[in-house]
Amino acid sequence: MERLSKAQILIFLVSVGFIFLSPYIFEDYGMRILNNICIFIILAASYNLINGVTGQFSLEPNGFVAIGAYITALALLDEDMKFELFQLEDPAPWVLALHLDLIPALLLSGFVATIVAVFLAAPVFRVRGDYLAIVTLGFGFIIKVIAINSPEITNGSIGLNEIPSVINIYWTGGIAILTVIFMLNIIYSKYGRAMKAVRDDEDAASAIGINTFKIKTYAFGTSAFFEGVGGGLLAILLTTISPDLFTFFLTFQLLIIIVLGGLGSMTGTIIGTVIVIGGSEWLRFLDAPLNIFGYETDAHPGLRMVVFSAILILVMLFAREGIMGKKELTDIFKRKAK
Repeated sequence: MERLSKAQILIFLVSVGFIFLSPYIFEDYGMRILNNICIFIILAASYNLINGVTGQFSLEPNGFVAIGAYITALALLDEDMKFELFQLEDPAPWVLALHLDLIPALLLSGFVATIVAVFLAAPVFRVRGDYLAIVTLGFGFIIKVIAINSPEITNGSIGLNEIPSVINIYWTGGIAILTVIFMLNIIYSKYGRAMKAVRDDEDAASAIGINTFKIKTYAFGTSAFFEGVGGGLLAILLTTISPDLFTFFLTFQLLIIIVLGGLGSMTGTIIGTVIVIGGSEWLRFLDAPLNIFGYETDAHPGLRMVVFSAILILVMLFAREGIMGKKELTDIFKRKAK
């Protein structure tokens, strides 16, 4: 079976081993960054399915991430905590009744995001290209406004605090690995080939009998499910959420990751996430005073973002299609084996 090549099994085992050993390698700060990277791999991989693999320029992830984050947070908070946290209005009866363990809470977050995506698909996919981007961008704004103006559900602009921290690297890393494996199986399935056909030429794909609306809806719903799950994990990691967390900047971050790594490549998504999420944190030392060959410099807040932006520009200048293009790491192994 082609999907279970030796290279893929080796990559899977190395990933599992790294996740298992990471608590013995990194300290608390390093583990927090690693958890954040794993969650963004989930978000970016799912976003790449609709944007990179299916070629639909959608700007909706912040909306689905917000849905997942709020549902997971409400499901994990108990009734007493909700009464204590909700300050603008009393929580709605169904909000009080909602209480689940971690896995059911994450699954519920994903399913609700998927249902919303399926209902959105009909109006969203009536347009293409830049118009599609504008329509999906509006969805993110609508979710934010609803979150601000529904204090009986979301506690309004104050948001939700003290969300139970019930995950660790084994949860975030394990779900990230499962997400990438699931996405790769879709990409190499008949649905994945149909998605690529829609991306390359939607009219031609329709002419040869592919139901383009069905394929786009399938990709959109699948992407929304994992964005909802990722949003739930993000809420647990941060232990506090508010509408300001789910602005277009979140979508913009994911867009940078998948373009930098390579549209349509899951390997590129992982590399892009490590560079964007990990790199921006690891360069923080540039904001503090530096000792360069015995010469003490003043602190330059913001210098890391200047350096980070310069690195991104250089990478994109020399890798116009992203670091991996549309290739996967296993494609490189196959070429060398020949």
